[in-house]
Formats: sequence, structure tokens, C-alpha cells
Amino acid sequence: MKKLSMLMLAVCSTIAFAQKISDYKYVAVPEKFETFGEDYGLKGFLTKALTGKKYIVLPIIKDNWPSEAKGNFCNVVTADLLNDKNLFKNKVILQFKDCNNNMILESKGGSRIKEFEEGLQDALREAVIKVPVSNPVALLPASNNTAQHTSPEPVGSVASTVIPEANNYSNGKMDLQKIQIDSNQFILAKSGSSVPFAVFKTTSKNSVFIVKLADGNTTVGYFENGNIVIDIPQTDGRYSKEVFTAK
Repeated sequence: MKKLSMLMLAVCSTIAFAQKISDYKYVAVPEKFETFGEDYGLKGFLTKALTGKKYIVLPIIKDNWPSEAKGNFCNVVTADLLNDKNLFKNKVILQFKDCNNNMILESKGGSRIKEFEEGLQDALREAVIKVPVSNPVALLPASNNTAQHTSPEPVGSVASTVIPEANNYSNGKMDLQKIQIDSNQFILAKSGSSVPFAVFKTTSKNSVFIVKLADGNTTVGYFENGNIVIDIPQTDGRYSKEVFTAK
């Protein structure tokens, strides 16, 4: 029964904390969609549609990005458009991927208008309907972005990356249980709670995680001396170090 409860908790946490396109403020749109022979006005149409949904559209080239986007590429989601047409319909697949190339949203659209430009734009119009209005969460702190897709660095120095083996942790104010969902994700949750305190997802940097908190904020976490550390966002824009010690 206990194992079943833990499994249900893990499933609920995955659903509750699934990353959404609306979490983002910035969307990078390429100069050309590779699966189309011509532009057909698709880039302009998509840019206008996303702007209308309160997103800030950026070019793929990062030189002119605003500092909060350039400082951490994981604050930007990348759009792509695929040609899925057949003999009878103009069809497109609109995709959005995060900085680790994970699919955030895929939406399909189709049109029976046979003319390429008008038909493809009509198909894109249908696909864009499923894109929600931007309602961005707190932006991740700056990182050194040494690679094209680099995960955020933790605030403060990490003295040790010893991976904790214990399952129970406490910061002195709350007791939490560490539940490993899969090799790329674990959660911290109060015993008996159906909503996790935090969901940790692996990054390309060992022992550093992107963390989604129960209040909707996104931040970073890491292992330090066998403990779990989360940089908690404060109302003044700063971060406080919250240490959960193994029990």
C-alpha cells in the first residue's frame, strides 16, 4: 500500500509540475523553417501570433538578446515549424523546445486551402490556437552559458557534489521525503502530501538541477556535502540558500 501511494504521488507530481509554454517570456524563432522550400510568410505570421499572446520573440542569433535571456539560455524556448502536408491538405506541426531540447509543446494544424501560402498560414493559424498566453514564472539566474544549451549554475560555491543516499531531509522547519521518479527526476514531498514541495530535473552539469517549486517558481538546486540545497527566490529578486540535511 505504501509503495502504491508513493507511485501515485510520483505520477501526480509529474502531471502537476509539467513545464508549460506559458511559463516562458521569450521565444526564439529561426530565420528559416528547414522543412519548407520557401518562407510563405510563415515566420512573420508566427511572430505576430506569438506577440499577440504576450511572448517576446527573439532571433536565433543571440547577439542582440536582452540580458536576462542571454544570461541564461534556459529562460528561452525555441520554436520550430515542420511541413506535414499531404495530397489533400496543407498541414504543419508547431513545436516548442527548451534549452535541453525537451519538447514543451507540439501542436498540429491543417487547412484544405490548396494555395501554399494561404493554406500553410491557415494551417499555422489553427496550430497557434493551442498556444496559451504567456504567463511567465520567475526567470532563472544567470549562468556562464559555456555551451549552446547550458544549465544554470547554482548561486554560491558548491563544496562537494556527494550524492545523498538518505531518503529523509529537513531544513529545521519541515521534514521532507526524497522520492526518485526516474533517473532524470526526483521530488521532495511531505509525507502523505499529494503535492510535492519541489521537483528536481537533471541538467547537463553533474549534481545540478532545475527545480520547480510548489509555488510555481523555477530555480536551481544542487547537492552539497550530502545535503540538498535549493536557491529560494525572494521578493526582492535575490536568492536565499535553503539547506535540507539528511536525517
